[in-house]
Amino acid sequence: MTIDEALVAAVRRLRHTDTPRVDAELLLCRATGESRSYLYTWPERELSGEAEQQFETLLSRRERGEPVAHLLGERGFWTLSLKVTPDTLIPRPETELLVEAALARLPAGGGRVVDLGTGSGAIALAIAAECPSCEVVAVERSEAALAVARQNGKDNGIGNVQFLLGDWFEPLAGERFDLILSNPPYIASADPHLNQGDVRFEPRSALASGADGLDDIRTIIDGAPKHLILGGWLLLEHGFDQGEAVCALLREAGYEAVELLPDLQGHGRVSLGRLPDGRL
Repeated sequence: MTIDEALVAAVRRLRHTDTPRVDAELLLCRATGESRSYLYTWPERELSGEAEQQFETLLSRRERGEPVAHLLGERGFWTLSLKVTPDTLIPRPETELLVEAALARLPAGGGRVVDLGTGSGAIALAIAAECPSCEVVAVERSEAALAVARQNGKDNGIGNVQFLLGDWFEPLAGERFDLILSNPPYIASADPHLNQGDVRFEPRSALASGADGLDDIRTIIDGAPKHLILGGWLLLEHGFDQGEAVCALLREAGYEAVELLPDLQGHGRVSLGRLPDGRL
């Protein structure tokens, strides 16, 4: 079987996924050890028996719904290559908006940043990589996920992140930060999408948060003032249809300069607010 024949057959088998061609190419790259540019340059090349067998195994698992990131064991995020496992959420491109917004609000010369519910470490490590003078703290309640985040820090050579085990603000007693960031669980617990697509293979505790999906966001909004410096920022990722509700929660809690930022599709994806600094 040639590369082209293998890809045509794979795309047909994966037509029920969102990105069948990309999925097929990434899995074939893993099976052959070659790059995507190689696949485009040499479509007539014959696959070895070993590569063909490995590709079939990966393809069958993808047909059953396993995420490509889990099959490859990694996912690109920002400028980093991150290890991912079933213990963590798979980093998604829309979360890069949270990183951009945070970098734009960092104090000159760095500052202290905490990422709550760090998972694979994607947000904390991206901030730390872009701002080596920053002191970044990554908090995670899952020991298994925190181990993945620590390993990602080592693999990417990032040393300015402290990893702490605990639930939200629990391990941060007496600590204050310039920025608090989080991509918390925000899906309603009864949402049928939790039983569809790639999220079926991700930890439910990192996805669902109460009847309206906002339980953890409320906890973070209420707890953040004790851990922000005056004038510090809280930035939260949430669902595309939750922006109005999250901004209202921020205003009710006394945050100022509340703003909703859109993602590349124009959906409100990140809400943020600043703790008043006490000046008129």
